Amino acid sequence: MQITKHPLGEAILPYIAYVPENCSEHPAMILQLHGAGERGNGTDELDLVLVNGFSKVVNDTNLNDCILIMPQCPAESFWTLKIESILSFIDQMIEKYAVDTDRVYLCGISMGAFGTWYTAVAEPEKFAAIAPCCGGCLAALADKLTMPIWAFHGLADPVVPAYHTVDMVNVLQDTNPHFRYTLYEGVGHNCWDLAFSEKLLRWLLKQHK
Repeated sequence: MQITKHPLGEAILPYIAYVPENCSEHPAMILQLHGAGERGNGTDELDLVLVNGFSKVVNDTNLNDCILIMPQCPAESFWTLKIESILSFIDQMIEKYAVDTDRVYLCGISMGAFGTWYTAVAEPEKFAAIAPCCGGCLAALADKLTMPIWAFHGLADPVVPAYHTVDMVNVLQDTNPHFRYTLYEGVGHNCWDLAFSEKLLRWLLKQHK
C-alpha cells in the first residue's frame, strides 16, 4: 500500500491517499469525508483524517483496484459549506489518478455524512454509490438521489439525533430501490466503528454507474 500525504496547497483540499499495489490504469475511487473533530490546518494536523473510517480497514487485498482519498476540512469550516470545493476536488482527483468515472464513491462520518448527503444532492450523477454515517439532509431533496445508498445511524446518538437519517429513510425507502440502511439499537454517535467495515467496503466496490 502506498500512502501519500498532500498538504495544503498541493490540491484544492489537503488530503491523504491510500493507493494499493493492485490498481489498474483506471481504478475506482472512494472519497471519505471526516467528522468535525478531524478538521485541521492541512499540514501538521493532516493525520487527523486517519482517526476514523476506512483507514482502519483497508489493505492491499480488500481495497481492490480502488484508491482511498481522505481530504481535510479547514478547522474553521464545515463540509456543507465546501460543496463546490468537494466537487472540484473530486474532479481534480479523477484527473490525477485517472479514475474510472463509473466507480466513484462518496462516504462520510458525522459532519462528513452531512457533506456526503448534500454533495450527492448537488451532483448526483457523479457517484456510483454513497454511504453516509450519522448525518442528514433536507428530506425534500431526497428524491434527487437515485444511486445506491447505504445509510447508518445509532439510535441512541446524543450528538446528531437519529431523526436526521430516519427522515431520509422515510422518503428513500419509497423512492429509491437501491437504498438500504442500518439503524443500531443502543449505539451512540460513534456508530462508524460498526459501519465502516469490510462488508461496507465490499458493497461499495460492487456498485457501478
